[in-house]
Amino acid sequence: MDSSDATSKMSQDGRTHQEAAVPPQQEQQQQRSWEGDRHDGSASLLWVARPGLLFQGDKQSSCHPLSLSWALGYNSSLAVHSLAGGEDRVLLYVCSHTAVIHDILGGRQYHLQGHANTISCLCVSEDRRWVATADGGPDPLVIVWDTFSGVPVRTIFDSHPGGGVAAVAISRDVRYLVTISAGRAQKVCVWRWTSPTESPVCSTELRSEFGLQDFVVFNPQNPYEFVSNSKTQVIFYLWSDARLQYSTPPLTKQTFNSVVGHFSQSAFHFNNVQALTGTSAGKLVVWDTARARSLSEEVQVQPHSTKATKLVPMQRSSITVLTVLESCIVTGDVKGRVKFYNGRLQLLACYSHSSVGPICSISFSKPPPEPPDATSACSSASHQPFTTGNFILSTSDATVLHVATDGTNFEKVMEEAKKATTSIACHPWQALLAVGSHCGLLKVWDYQQPKYLVSRIFTEAGIQCLSYDPEGCFLAAGFTDGSVYILDAISLQSCCEAFRFSWGAVTHISFSHDSEYLVTADEKYAVTVYKRVLQNGQRCWEHLAGLHSHYKPIRSILFGVQLDSNEPRLLSLGEDRQLVEYDLSSSSKDRLVISHRDRVEQVAVPLCLAWYPQFGTESFILTANSCYKMKLYNTTTKMCRKTLLGPTYGSPLEKIQILPTMNTMEPQKCYLAYITKDKVGLQILPVDGNPHKSSAFICHPDGVSDLACSYDGRYIFTAGGNDRTVLKWEVNLNALEAAASLGGEDLVPFYSLLEGGREGEFFRELEDYFYYVQLRSQGIDALETRQVSTHIPLEEIPSVMRAMGFYPSEEEIEEMINEVKFSEYVDTGEQVTKINLGDFIKLYINHRPAFGLSMKAIRRAFQVLGYDNENGDKVIDRGDLLLLLQCRGEHMTENELAQCLAALLGRHSAGGRFDLDTCDPSGAAALTEEEIPEEITAERFTADILGLPIAEPEKRTVKINEQLICEDSEL
Repeated sequence: MDSSDATSKMSQDGRTHQEAAVPPQQEQQQQRSWEGDRHDGSASLLWVARPGLLFQGDKQSSCHPLSLSWALGYNSSLAVHSLAGGEDRVLLYVCSHTAVIHDILGGRQYHLQGHANTISCLCVSEDRRWVATADGGPDPLVIVWDTFSGVPVRTIFDSHPGGGVAAVAISRDVRYLVTISAGRAQKVCVWRWTSPTESPVCSTELRSEFGLQDFVVFNPQNPYEFVSNSKTQVIFYLWSDARLQYSTPPLTKQTFNSVVGHFSQSAFHFNNVQALTGTSAGKLVVWDTARARSLSEEVQVQPHSTKATKLVPMQRSSITVLTVLESCIVTGDVKGRVKFYNGRLQLLACYSHSSVGPICSISFSKPPPEPPDATSACSSASHQPFTTGNFILSTSDATVLHVATDGTNFEKVMEEAKKATTSIACHPWQALLAVGSHCGLLKVWDYQQPKYLVSRIFTEAGIQCLSYDPEGCFLAAGFTDGSVYILDAISLQSCCEAFRFSWGAVTHISFSHDSEYLVTADEKYAVTVYKRVLQNGQRCWEHLAGLHSHYKPIRSILFGVQLDSNEPRLLSLGEDRQLVEYDLSSSSKDRLVISHRDRVEQVAVPLCLAWYPQFGTESFILTANSCYKMKLYNTTTKMCRKTLLGPTYGSPLEKIQILPTMNTMEPQKCYLAYITKDKVGLQILPVDGNPHKSSAFICHPDGVSDLACSYDGRYIFTAGGNDRTVLKWEVNLNALEAAASLGGEDLVPFYSLLEGGREGEFFRELEDYFYYVQLRSQGIDALETRQVSTHIPLEEIPSVMRAMGFYPSEEEIEEMINEVKFSEYVDTGEQVTKINLGDFIKLYINHRPAFGLSMKAIRRAFQVLGYDNENGDKVIDRGDLLLLLQCRGEHMTENELAQCLAALLGRHSAGGRFDLDTCDPSGAAALTEEEIPEEITAERFTADILGLPIAEPEKRTVKINEQLICEDSEL
């Protein structure tokens, strides 16, 4: 049947069923809506779409800096559907927040992208054309797709706010959807998705004692009836435009004096008077109604009379899947067996294989032809030879198989990771990607084809990290039990015995540039070094030394090259804010020498580390921290030379890599690849704080575990951890450069980060302060002619920063002044002594807190430092606060504290300003007792002492595009 026939049939069937429930005027409005939709682009594509159109033609290049190119792995807890008939192998499955249509034989994929959260459930229409996907996020979407064209036909927003969607089903006439929320108090909604209304036709809430209803299915012969079940309760529903009614027939062990077990899936019998439910005890519950139901009676929503009449023992093992075809009933179980029964539950056929695990879903290649009469088919099924189409099995151990019913041939189509995919690594000069998971599966893929090449399973422990050596000869793997394997990069065979010198899981692993050293970091905060040595005329690996060099988790280990030689250089960065450099040449057996230990942060936590490309004479190390800042440190002195605003896409940068480039025409063009908690992005180098030079896209909503770049910089790979998938992203640097150009040049991008922009009051106030500082530096009472300049002395930077509402610490002040003072020192040998307005704006934007000071941060501080008073409020004692200010952190002297309190609490005329240099602290003690209460709350401290009108930050929203999802940066 072609697409136009299918659409016509869909509309005709929909009208037939709607005539009893929808008023004629509403029916006409819906029909006009459908006819009107035919004139827009997507609707016209639907009308010309045919099966197979999805993969025809050349793939168009994306206009985005990153576009999804391929997906490895899938969510094995959700069903895998067959979308093609005959011998074609076109599958539909879920990878994280993307539904993938995969032509197995053709080696092609099409990605249905539209969700910002992980897809939690999906369903497919009987003709395999329409797919509905739903996600489990706080702002869930339900999207209906046309699989012929890949077009999202309908998006339902805010279907179940808060908890997402637990189950979804589509009626046989494809006119209706039913969704069940995933919250504790579940809500069931019926949607007429072909109409433009944003609200459900009807809905009802379920009681929590029914358990989590995570499976739902329509009655194929009646779209006004459906059934859902949890592990403990089966619920039958009847609905109309007026209301949705349900019944919960009881079934316990006492009902039939037999163990029932937990419910798995339910289905309606093709005789239209019974329903079935599979259980973990290997039994089928048969639910009967008083008589067959007609559509006209259904519309009036008569009370159910459904009850359990039989508990039929089918087998000993648990039934995990239950589906009903036109003339037979199909079950799948935990032992990998698929059984076919007739309408009387008599066994017709059984398919099994020793290598098949617990079955998660069964999908037939195409619907079998409809029998002329379902009743006669039921009565004569035992007298006719059993025939059915080929089908697709998916198992809970992440295996997909194609089963040919004519010869019971089980063909393995996909075999993926059963547990979290935590590590990936790219070969240094070939198109090879190594993927490791916690189930011990190590696979190597040719990502150009793409095709699987070789694999190895480690049964002792899970793989935590991977790394190829620069020569491409070795592949090192770190495991969750602390062991380290060094493998041949091609065969994956061990090159030597496994090393077991780590007491905890190996979290990082890396080779030196000359492949002479291998270093690991583990979860016990230890760094371990291995070295290649010559023994008996052969090169082999041996353990050199290890050291607990950090007291908090290690975030990065990094090999480099010494500036004055070709010897390797090793650094490690930890959450203890320590950057540790090791002296490998002085290290010996069981003795790892540290050459330098530097603290790189005061408040923020450093998260990742990389060598910064050489753009000038000075060499830098690049770090990113938990406050959305990127910092450049001199590779020799470890002095912080520059602080810059990093990408701000909901979470800080977790890992960074310099993108390899094969561009010999523009060697100075460099880019940074990075991942945050749930996004992957690109940054144009050099970093300067311009937000338009960065772009990020949602890749794994539940968390990204690893990042890798292809040797030629054309692709970026991300591993999703618990979602068990790896995504391949195609890089388009021209699109990234174009987006940066559109953001403006010079100071234009930075003006947009100021409140009100270049013409706003904030900028004018900054100009006033800038000129006031010039007056003050020349003397307020000076009578001679003043020299107006565009610069101010560096010593005035802290005063202007504070005047603009940014209160840096003493260390931050020193870093700001040094950043400007030594900005030209390497090139000219001279120090800078003044700064102009444009450079000051950049300095202000790059150093100020990325999201300002929030009330949440102040309350968090009071939670740590304070105690609960009689009213249950978190408070800090006045004396304790003054003591903390004088003794902890960058402690203040008594005179400095008195000056600040006098400035903050002193009474002065309206519009007057305090100057800390001229403020008289003599009355500070009395003023403190008078103005500061003995118990200080966070709100009192903020409003009355600091005088800051701090509002809670607005909720950030994710911009969603039908084809791609990204989150805009906001400050």
